[in-house]
Amino acid sequence: MIAAQSWHWVDPASGAAKAATVLRPGGRLVIFGHVFEPPAEVAEPLAAAYRRVVPDPLLADRSGRRLLDIYQAMYAKFADKIRETGQFREPEQWRFDWEQSYTRDQWLALLPTTGGLTRLHPDQLADILDEVGTAIDAVGGAITMPYTTLATSAARASAP
Repeated sequence: MIAAQSWHWVDPASGAAKAATVLRPGGRLVIFGHVFEPPAEVAEPLAAAYRRVVPDPLLADRSGRRLLDIYQAMYAKFADKIRETGQFREPEQWRFDWEQSYTRDQWLALLPTTGGLTRLHPDQLADILDEVGTAIDAVGGAITMPYTTLATSAARASAP
């Protein structure tokens, strides 16, 4: 059973318990997602535009924590909830760091599918994309995005 970019919408305790009911012994639950943090030259204009367009953004106060730190804590909680069911072998935590290069147009096509941007009115989104596009143009029209893929996985234990 795989949950990609979606487990944060599921109550971790009830989701793990439900997964245990549908997996046969040895079947594996894998929860994973990708975390990206744009280079500062793009992140700062994106954050400024988001604060201007959406005065109360979802992640406005991260208390100085990096997004990766927030997600790592979330995936550790997923492992705890899987463990608490008593229905799985010890959960494993995996991390894969990688990069992807984007042209301005490629990044601006992908950006609206991420996080809180999916909920914006088209005019709000256009304002943000204009500012991000300008920032990417200022660094040569392309960026390399660092990603981290995090995963929590556990095999269903044998039936008692």
